[in-house]
Amino acid sequence: MSGAEGLAAARAGQPAALHAEAVDHLRAGRLLDAQRCCQQALEAAPDHADTLHLAGVLCVRAGHVDHAVEWFARAIRQDAKPDYLASLGSALRQQGRAEEALKAFDKAVQLAPEDAELWRGLGGALADLQRLAEAVLALRHALTLDPRNGNAANACGVYLHNLGRFEEALACFDLCDRMQPNQPQTLYMRGRGLIDLGRADEALAECQRANALDPGNADICHSVGRALQMLGRHAEALAPFGQAIALRPDFVDALNNKAYSLACLNRFDEALALLEQVLQMRPDYLPSLLNKALWLPELHRFDEAFAVYDRLKLADPDNADAEWNASYLHLLTGDFEAGWRGREARWRSQSRRTTTYPDFAEPRWLGAEPVDGKTVLIYADEGLGDAIQFARYVPMVAGRGARVILVVGDALLALMSRLPGITRCLAKPLAARPRFDLHCPISSLPLVFGTRLDTMPSFDSYLPAPPAARVQGWEHRLGPHDRLRVGLVWSGNPGHINDHNRSIPLRGLAPLLEADATFVSLQKDPKPDDQRALAERGDVVDFTADLTDLAETAALISCLDLVITVDTSVAHLAAALGRPTWILLPFLPDFRWLLDRDDSPWYPTVLLFRQDASRDYAPVLARVRAALQENIAAFGS
Repeated sequence: MSGAEGLAAARAGQPAALHAEAVDHLRAGRLLDAQRCCQQALEAAPDHADTLHLAGVLCVRAGHVDHAVEWFARAIRQDAKPDYLASLGSALRQQGRAEEALKAFDKAVQLAPEDAELWRGLGGALADLQRLAEAVLALRHALTLDPRNGNAANACGVYLHNLGRFEEALACFDLCDRMQPNQPQTLYMRGRGLIDLGRADEALAECQRANALDPGNADICHSVGRALQMLGRHAEALAPFGQAIALRPDFVDALNNKAYSLACLNRFDEALALLEQVLQMRPDYLPSLLNKALWLPELHRFDEAFAVYDRLKLADPDNADAEWNASYLHLLTGDFEAGWRGREARWRSQSRRTTTYPDFAEPRWLGAEPVDGKTVLIYADEGLGDAIQFARYVPMVAGRGARVILVVGDALLALMSRLPGITRCLAKPLAARPRFDLHCPISSLPLVFGTRLDTMPSFDSYLPAPPAARVQGWEHRLGPHDRLRVGLVWSGNPGHINDHNRSIPLRGLAPLLEADATFVSLQKDPKPDDQRALAERGDVVDFTADLTDLAETAALISCLDLVITVDTSVAHLAAALGRPTWILLPFLPDFRWLLDRDDSPWYPTVLLFRQDASRDYAPVLARVRAALQENIAAFGS
C-alpha cells in the first residue's frame, strides 16, 4: 500500500472512531465533548449516517427538536435504519406532527417487525392521533415480543383506561406492578381504574399506598379523596382534596370535588365559595356550573340558580343534564309548563336517562296524535312514588278512547291492575312485548295533559279501594281500635341521591312515640340501627314482613287513621288512597311539594311539615307532635 493509500484509509476510518468517541462522551453526560467529536466526524465525512443520527440525538438532549428532525432526516436519506426512523418519529411526536410520526414508525416496524420498542413507538403515535384501539393492538404486540416491557404495559393500561376498558387496563397495571412493585404511578392508575369500576374499598387501599410513597403528588391526593367520596366518607375526603389543592392551587377537579363533599355535609356556603374559585379560573367549567345551579336552590336562592342555568345554556346549548335539572326548579317554583317540557331532556341525558325504559320501535306519544281506537302502552319509567302519583292520568288516557296497557314494577302490579280504564297491567321488565300502537312514559303524562296548577287533576282518592277481605284481615290483626292508629315511615331508599336529607333515624322519632296512640310501622327494609331501635322499644307494631307488595300495604293503610311519613312512595300511596297523610319535608323539597305551603295541590288529604333553614327535623317533629296531640284528643272525644 502506498503512503497516499494509507492516508486515505486512515481518513476513511476516522469518522467511525470519532463517532464511537462521541457516543462514549454522550453516555458519560459530556454533551459538549460529544458535539465536538460529531462536528469533527462530519467534517471528515459529511454523509456518515451514524454520526448524522447522533447529532440529532444531541439536539434532542439540548432541546432543539427542530434541528434534530433535520439531522434524523439526513441520516435516513443515507441509510433508512429502523432506529433512525424511530428517532425521527419520536422527534416528530414532540413537535405535534403525529401523522408524519406515524409514517416513520410504521416504516420502522416493517423493517424490524421483531423489535418491541418500535411497536411501542407506533402505539404512541397512534395514540397521539386518538386512534387508541389501534394503539392498544400495537402495544399488545410489543408485549407479545417482550412480555417484560414495562413501558409498553403501562402505556397500554393508560390507553385502555381512556377507552373505558377498565378491567383490561387493570390487568396491564398488574403486570407493571409485578415487574416493578410499589411504583406510585402504577398504584395510582390501578386506583383510578378501581374507582371507575366502582370498587371503592380496593381503590382507596391502592391510592393510599401510592400516597404513602409519593405524598407530594396532587393527582394521587385527589384520587384518595375520590375513593373516600365514593364510600360516602365525605368528611374524611376533605383533607386529601385540600392537600391536592395546596400542591396545585389551580386543580379545578379537586376544587370541584371538595365542594361536592362539602355540599354532601350541607355546607353549601363553603361549597359555593370553592366553585367561585374554579369559575374565576375557568368561567365555562361545566361541572362547577352544574353544581352551582344545583346548590343555590339548597339555600333558596332560586333566581341566581336560574341565572346559572341561562349561563349553562349559552356555554353548552345541548347540555341535556342542565335542561333536565332546570326542569325540576321550574316545577318546584310553579312554572309547570316549562317544567314538564324540560323533563323530556332526560331522554337525551347520558347521566340521568332512565336506562330501564325499553327501546320501543313504536312511536312515543306525547299527546299530539289522537288515540281513539288505538292501543297505548304506558310504562312506569321512574320510581314507585312517581308511578303512583301519575297513575291518576291513566284513566284519562282511556277517556280519550284508547285501549291502555299499563306496565309497572312488580310491587305495584296487584294494586294497579284494578285501576279503572286499563285493558291489561303487566310487570316490568316485559318478558314479552304486547302489541300496541303508541307508548308513553307515565311521568310524561302531565305534559300530555298540559298540567298547570289550575288544571291539575286532584282527587281525594283515585286508587281502587283494597279488597274488603284484605282490609278485614288487617283489622283483625291490629285488634281493638281504641286508640288513634298512626302509620310511620321514617326512612327512604338509601340509594336515593337525597336520602341523607329526607330520612330520619327511628330514634329521632322518640318524642313522637311518647304520644298515646297505636303506632304501626310501614317501614320496609329498615336500616340496622333502626332494626335495633324497633326491637328495643317494642311499642311499635311491626307487620312489615307480611307487606309483600303495595296492595297489601294499601290494605293495612286503609285500617289506619293517619300516616306520618318522610317523602317516600308510601306517602304517595297513602295520599292516593285518600288517607290523612302528614309528610315531613327537607328544607329543599322534591318538586312535587312546591314551596311555602302546608297543603298539596296533588293530594287534598296531605299536610306538609317543612324544615326551616336550620335543616333540623327536631322543630318539625315538635310541630307534628303538637298536631298529633290534637288528633288524639279529637279521637277520644
